[in-house]
Amino acid sequence: MDRLTDVSERFTRSADLAQVNDYDSFAEAYSAETECSLVNAYYARPAMLDLAGDVAGRRILDAGCGSGPLSAALRDRGAVVTGIDTSARMLSLAKRRLGDDADVHQVDLRDHLPFDDGTFDVVVSSLVLHYLEDWRPTLAESRRVLRPGGRLIASVDHPLVAYTIQEPRPDYFATTSYTFDWTFGGQTVPMKFWRKSLHAMTDAFTTAGFRLSNISEPQPDPAARELFPDSFHDLSVKPCFLFFVVEVPPSTTGSDD
Repeated sequence: MDRLTDVSERFTRSADLAQVNDYDSFAEAYSAETECSLVNAYYARPAMLDLAGDVAGRRILDAGCGSGPLSAALRDRGAVVTGIDTSARMLSLAKRRLGDDADVHQVDLRDHLPFDDGTFDVVVSSLVLHYLEDWRPTLAESRRVLRPGGRLIASVDHPLVAYTIQEPRPDYFATTSYTFDWTFGGQTVPMKFWRKSLHAMTDAFTTAGFRLSNISEPQPDPAARELFPDSFHDLSVKPCFLFFVVEVPPSTTGSDD
């Protein structure tokens, strides 16, 4: 979804949140639209891959894998990828993309993860944490399943976006929710997000036992300039997402490789 396209006009105070964030109801439309969109294919995914670096032979958990585009890209680079998502329909699309033998699981990221301690070298979580009010259970589980020296790479809505789509402006230092409508293939669905200050985000990571390695505000892929001439400039000067790389402190008893 190109959330740069006049986000403020899609803001809504939906009273009925029962169906909010129900990806099963629009999985196919979402997957098709984000496959080659500017913010997804030429900004969010390339940035995650750049931050991941050389992943050949690495065991990676794609936490919130959706229909699997990031999992596929990581696997193409030699990673051994496991995907988890809350949406059964999204996981069905991921299997279609990755193959029926793909290692994917239906898991709520707020719950205990079905993996042993230290299973993974890297956890990637692309545009997921901003759906959660409380990051603590999710970050604690991410840290648990990472080996010493492992990394969590996460992206969320940039506070510059989250705190400017609503008037009057909310308290920047308060964790507050907001809801706006996404439209895919003629179907409109309400999506609920949680905005946090930068300090609240970094504090959540460090409280979970991570060590902050990098905070990134990347630029879109220059290849998108000719493909999206009308919106490329806006994305180049107005950040949409914020990216974090945090690490589990290395073991003091031996090698982390």
